[in-house]
Amino acid sequence: MGTLSIGIFSALVGSMNYDFALKLAEAALDKGHKVNLWFSGNASGSPKKGQKHLKDYSHGETPLRRLIEKGLEVCTCEACSLARGIQKPDAIEGIQWNAMHWYLAKIHGSDRVLHIGGE
Repeated sequence: MGTLSIGIFSALVGSMNYDFALKLAEAALDKGHKVNLWFSGNASGSPKKGQKHLKDYSHGETPLRRLIEKGLEVCTCEACSLARGIQKPDAIEGIQWNAMHWYLAKIHGSDRVLHIGGE
């Protein structure tokens, strides 16, 4: 099986990009692929645990926990998260914190790379 690395730069709310990335990651994991997920920019706010779940709004906590259990490797940009007031203790368990070099290393070892958002 192959390795897919996905960089998400879109916010959790206000874009379908985030939902698409998680569905794609899940489909690849279910087929036996390794998947790396990188949050940067506005997406770095999504790993915060305990976010209020509003009707008709996406939320990342439940799907992220499920995907991490399936083997998804997730990392958020530490600088982007801290700039948005999210500290490491505020994050969902299993999400790594690092700088862009984490994502660049994952890209280098991947069979396919997809960057989503960042407009």
